[in-house]
Amino acid sequence: MPGTFSQLYIQYVFAVKGRSNLLLPSFEEEVYKYIAGIIKGKDQKSLAVNGMPDHIHILVGLKPSMRISDLIRDIKNTFRQEYLQLLNKFNITFDEKYLFDFYD
Repeated sequence: MPGTFSQLYIQYVFAVKGRSNLLLPSFEEEVYKYIAGIIKGKDQKSLAVNGMPDHIHILVGLKPSMRISDLIRDIKNTFRQEYLQLLNKFNITFDEKYLFDFYD
């Protein structure tokens, strides 16, 4: 069918385990930029990334060729690594046992 176009809009909400307030105001904008960059790096559209100290909302324009589960997995895995780098960048001390995991 010539001229066919498909675009899916998906909202993801990531909450940290225990709903701990771990997204601090001092670096939350950096976090949102990192997540938007991850999405762009996967050749998808980041329409909005924002949140609260204990969760993040992400609105994505998803191409039909991308599996929802693959994008979520990539965001979670990459974000955890980036979060550790942010903590180090802002000289925030942390203990591994207090780092968060996302709910599945």
